[in-house]
Amino acid sequence: MRVIDNKEKNRFEAEVEGHKAIIEYSVMPGILSLNHTEVPKELSGRGVASELTEKVLLQIELRGLKVIPVCPFVKKYIGKHPEWNSIVADKTQ
Repeated sequence: MRVIDNKEKNRFEAEVEGHKAIIEYSVMPGILSLNHTEVPKELSGRGVASELTEKVLLQIELRGLKVIPVCPFVKKYIGKHPEWNSIVADKTQ
């Protein structure tokens, strides 16, 4: 899965079988707040949201940024994959 950062729309996008899965974000200094994950119903139940989330978190880590998981799916994903806790922004920031 290839994930691109569409900075004009403030979202990460992945096209899968002609359908676009997205994670919307907002930008703060040194932090991306992941606000909403959306996967078309045609792709549901196939792990697309999990793979997209993993790749987005990797991009954030490689950029040296922190993340605020606002989206319930992203929060749950990080809860199941505690290795990503190292890039979760301190709530006091």
